Amino acid sequence: MPTMRRTKRASSAKSSKVPRQWQKLLGRIPGYDALATAGVCTFDAEAAQEILDFFPTCLKFIEGTVAGQPFVLEPWEQAILANLFGWKRPDGSRRYREAFIFVPKKNNKTPLMAGVVLFFLFCEDEEGLQLYSAAADKDQAALVYRHAKGMVLAELELASRCKIYSAVKSIVRESTNSSYKVLSADADTKHGFNSNLIIVDELHAQPNRELIDTLITGTASRRQPLVIYITTSDFARPSICNEKYDYAVKVRDGIIEDQSFLPVLYEAAKEDDWTDPKVWAKANPNLGKSLSLDYMKRECQRAIETPSYQNTFKRLHLNMRTQQDISWLDMVHWDACYDVQVEPEALSSQVCYAGLDLATVSDLCALELYFPEWHAVLSHFWIPAETADLRLERARVPYPAWIEQGYITATEGNVTDYDVIRRDINALTERFDIRELAIDRWNSTQLQNQLMGDGIDVVPFGQGFGSMSAPAKELERLISKQELRHDGNPVLRWCMSNVMIEQDAEGNIKPSKRKSSEKIDGCVALVMALGRAIVQPLGTTASVYETRGLLHV
Repeated sequence: MPTMRRTKRASSAKSSKVPRQWQKLLGRIPGYDALATAGVCTFDAEAAQEILDFFPTCLKFIEGTVAGQPFVLEPWEQAILANLFGWKRPDGSRRYREAFIFVPKKNNKTPLMAGVVLFFLFCEDEEGLQLYSAAADKDQAALVYRHAKGMVLAELELASRCKIYSAVKSIVRESTNSSYKVLSADADTKHGFNSNLIIVDELHAQPNRELIDTLITGTASRRQPLVIYITTSDFARPSICNEKYDYAVKVRDGIIEDQSFLPVLYEAAKEDDWTDPKVWAKANPNLGKSLSLDYMKRECQRAIETPSYQNTFKRLHLNMRTQQDISWLDMVHWDACYDVQVEPEALSSQVCYAGLDLATVSDLCALELYFPEWHAVLSHFWIPAETADLRLERARVPYPAWIEQGYITATEGNVTDYDVIRRDINALTERFDIRELAIDRWNSTQLQNQLMGDGIDVVPFGQGFGSMSAPAKELERLISKQELRHDGNPVLRWCMSNVMIEQDAEGNIKPSKRKSSEKIDGCVALVMALGRAIVQPLGTTASVYETRGLLHV
């Protein structure tokens, strides 16, 4: 085990010349020349070697196929640590004060940072250390703690020198009055801290810059504080993550001269072929280690087959900054789901669930019937007659033709006649076995109450990620696998072609009326109908295939 010494290590390198055996390793940071930008800083090979020895000698992995094995650093990890801990200023303090480590998911970032925390706790030449891991939420911040705790418990030499307080997620070394703690995301509680080390996990998930600014302010009185941001790519939007990323790019490219900022950027370029394994290796330095090639192949194939997952794959696995609004469907897949057998008479005895999107009082309203045993869809639309003519004139939307063809019911005037919609829905309940009608809980309370009074089981349905993501993903799956069956309704097809989706940091999706350039009411109604169907057992009605078999047309 490396000596946990308490003596000050003034830089052992009195010359700016870096030993030849270190030059290649220090130069492994993509696109960045630590040697050329060193200025008056010198390289302390002894200090760099100490942390490189600490990992495999004192630490073990705690999970996965390597659990229990020594933490042998990969060359790219060695490069980061050697640069962070080897370079010194003329006063002997560390050169770097901030590091932006931009690496895709599953590249061992969190265990690496847990090891850095423990090196500080046991090897740093300072008493009263305050070490923290922080994130957008406490559970995320605690991931670094979980690895650090497991590593301590796996090494008796470390465990004998500290105390672990699981209830508050803290590790304390009483002999030096030093501690490591997990921080919650509430920035108001961070004022007054005096931090030596701050690990910010998944910077892209930070809702604003307040936490980061507060934590950085808390390092002001320390001699050689270090703030490390570890993150995957954010969406293309104003954010603290994108601000730090843009700064890191400028430092890497020499546009900004900042000797104290280490930019570590592993990413695919916008013009790269995201399906190419060579591009995967470029963006993922731990490919073949903590990140398997088979996993990347599966995820890439999923992205190819599922259009809405492409941006997730690019952002999380290749660090490609993507738009939050994503064009959703390949209409070739939608058209392939057309089935001539989908007609009202064939579905009249089948269980179905309905979704009603009332949208606005002056434009398109949609009702979708979803028949789970067939995965079949029937559509009904309403629009004020005056709106239909106006929209044809202004946007060339062929509402009048669709009305004439019977795909849309026109109501008199320039506002939606909810009495007509109520009448038509009641007529449909006489024709079909509608078990539930899902409706946006915030729209048309009066119509909801009226339909409930008519004996219809109306279910309020939220429009957020929590309610919409699961049925939206299931609808996407059904379409991509050509398991959905529709009757070729042109209004529904138009709605589906307009859909842009929003996606949160966890990969949840929902159709976005705000982002979509045209009406998507049919899609929203179908997602709601499907949402009720997938949480309910199928009815007792026998499958049509059991009663008459599959027709061939």
